[in-house]
Amino acid sequence: MGHEVPRTCVDPSGTFICALHQPSYKVINRRQTDALAVLGHDPDGRAISNQINFPLRNLVVSHANGVYEIPNVFPFWGTTYILYNQARYFSEDPGRLRFRKEDDESDQSVPLLKDLLTGSLKGTGKRTYSIKDLPRGLLLTLAQTSRDPEVLKAIAHLACNFELDDQGEPIGLRYKLNGSGEPRPILHDRELFDVLGNNMALPDRYKVAMLLMPGVQGNSPIVGEYISGPQTHIWEYLRANSYIPWGHYASNMAHDSVRYRAEELLPEDIMGLRHLYYQRVYTQMALNLNIALGNFGKEIGPMSETELESLRKTVVEEVGERQKKGKEIAYTATLWGWNYGFDFSPSGYRLHASHQQIHQQYALIPPYVRTVNPEGSLPESIPTYAVGDQVARFAALYERSYGIPFFETYLKAIHSNRRLDGREDLPASLIVYEDRDVMVHVPKAQRCHGEVQIMTTGHVGNVLEAGPEIRRALDLSIRLVIRTMGRLGAQMVTCYEVSKRFDSSSTDQRLFYCFLPRLPGSPGAFSERQGRWITGHYPEDYAEAFRRGIKSLQSD
Repeated sequence: MGHEVPRTCVDPSGTFICALHQPSYKVINRRQTDALAVLGHDPDGRAISNQINFPLRNLVVSHANGVYEIPNVFPFWGTTYILYNQARYFSEDPGRLRFRKEDDESDQSVPLLKDLLTGSLKGTGKRTYSIKDLPRGLLLTLAQTSRDPEVLKAIAHLACNFELDDQGEPIGLRYKLNGSGEPRPILHDRELFDVLGNNMALPDRYKVAMLLMPGVQGNSPIVGEYISGPQTHIWEYLRANSYIPWGHYASNMAHDSVRYRAEELLPEDIMGLRHLYYQRVYTQMALNLNIALGNFGKEIGPMSETELESLRKTVVEEVGERQKKGKEIAYTATLWGWNYGFDFSPSGYRLHASHQQIHQQYALIPPYVRTVNPEGSLPESIPTYAVGDQVARFAALYERSYGIPFFETYLKAIHSNRRLDGREDLPASLIVYEDRDVMVHVPKAQRCHGEVQIMTTGHVGNVLEAGPEIRRALDLSIRLVIRTMGRLGAQMVTCYEVSKRFDSSSTDQRLFYCFLPRLPGSPGAFSERQGRWITGHYPEDYAEAFRRGIKSLQSD
């Protein structure tokens, strides 16, 4: 990692250090098919097509939206990203800055509720009510919690304008033109629309029209694809202008492979989601290392496992050669995450960051970012943030302090674990699954009730170092963990990867994945913000519950 200095925005000169990403990059397009469709029509009857989502060639993204990166004053609090365009918008009128829009409905009288209170619905015939007369808070509640398809369909027609076929089934949305002449779906209630689209009980025809058909959520190009048999189909989207500024990719289950729950996940689904991640990392690294991709299959279409592994080895070799020569590489780390599940409160709070359609997101991270207006002693650039860097710094400190590698010692501690209460008549193991390459375990110090981690047991610190056996073991374990959490009742889970830099000389740091479920009774408050994680169970007992969950899956 080179010469280490504290990673903080406070320079010794008494000046703040801030940096700005101004990304431009190329993207390899490996999509093999198109799903061209008419999403709807504008007021003049012109068809709205999704053709822009299916580029024919590789992409060049020039001058994507800028993103400021500001290391926190205290390095253990990470880093802050400020979106350049949004910040400029609020600078024009700081009065626009609010936590949420005004809610006027609470001050309005609702005739239906008044009649219910007075009992005047009992056969008086004064008024005829329908579902549209419900208060918005109740509509949001039904949209989130109802499992009645007819109720959800009725609410959907209140949220947006559909185009219907002869049987009254949705085939698209109606569009209007915004001030710039661009088509936008006619949405009467954006939040109600989003909640409905994420309810697994909404009929699939509605899900496809509202959420899943490529193009309905925007113009993001599809640059990768995975197909396995008749049931598994996955798109890889590029979000060119994102809070992740270096090329932000999302692999989503396609409109013809609808998945909303962990229990629906096939082994091929996880393999496909992860294959797109590995393929994107290896191909983008090869592109920036000037490795000829023609040697590893055609430009359009997914790589075979053999091609993928051959490319990985070539990339690793080239990275090693550049390290020996002291040459920098364009990207040195990965970012991978998965927000599984969706929930929304009728008071307007979104309780999880993403939607329930199964998806994963990932990116490559450059080593440095240029600082803003460097002057005097301020550096011209600073290291970028990657969560694995904090682990690397701690592991290095541990080894300097005790003279032994941290992760080897950590694995030994997990295998030799003893119960905190000292009882020998109850299970003591923290390990819930283990094979030759990976370990699934419950951390001794959990950060929430139910945290589980997957860790490589050999000397593998990132996906560049992960051969095919390790990749398969990781994929199997990810599916095992998320499905077991679902079996135990978890509806929202945050998952993310922690890995070392590609140019790190450490052979001890392990690649691992964290799975943190959100709890209905304690979604997080001041204790968690202080790093104080409170549970009411022993980790060994949760490990036993998790093992039983795995057995119940295997017995189905």
